[in-house]
Amino acid sequence: MFPLYDTIPSKKKPIITYSIIFINVLIFIYELTLNNFQLQEFFFNYGIVPLRYTWKFNYKYSIIWKEIFPVIYSNPLVPFLSHMFIHGGWSHILGNMWFLWIFGDNVEDKMGHFNFLFFYIFGGLFALFFHWMFNFFSPYPLVGASGAISAVMGAYFVQFWYSRIVTLIIWFIPFLVEIPAVIYLFIWFVLQILNGTISNITGSGVAYWAHAGGFIFGMIVGNRVKRRYYL
Repeated sequence: MFPLYDTIPSKKKPIITYSIIFINVLIFIYELTLNNFQLQEFFFNYGIVPLRYTWKFNYKYSIIWKEIFPVIYSNPLVPFLSHMFIHGGWSHILGNMWFLWIFGDNVEDKMGHFNFLFFYIFGGLFALFFHWMFNFFSPYPLVGASGAISAVMGAYFVQFWYSRIVTLIIWFIPFLVEIPAVIYLFIWFVLQILNGTISNITGSGVAYWAHAGGFIFGMIVGNRVKRRYYL
């Protein structure tokens, strides 16, 4: 089940959405120039590793981290922003940018360009915090725009619930169906909660709790924007 587009055209050109997509693609192209060791170092330096911050005051661990990952040690705040623009592979970036393309334009339309930019960044930070709460001692770097994009989807859920998502479904033969946005996004959100719960038991490379946290943030902020415009 793959979403193709929604049924509500944007009134203004979503320049922030386009710019975010462009920056993500540009950084991914840079990643393609790195060898495997350099790429892993890049992930650890500019992604968020929960364990790095959970054990922040452990002197012995901090010294080891300083020797292995000097960039993140000397610039501990940089990854809080940079992790949102790094992706782990083709499917990762294509999926994230496609969802941002579908849902970002309308939310940016509603909020305005600069408000949308701040919303996107803080949505990503809230998603990161949500992920950290369920992964205190994770030694793996969190990278990707999915937390911030989940916030965009949460805002879309409350602001454009009446929209429909034209979706490609492959079941023996492929066919298109229009699914109400409120149903599509609700099911997506529930799946993040279920998968996040399972991943805490089995382990997973997908940050489901970041998705859930971003979506919750998006619903809260999106509802406030919606009330401001319509009451």
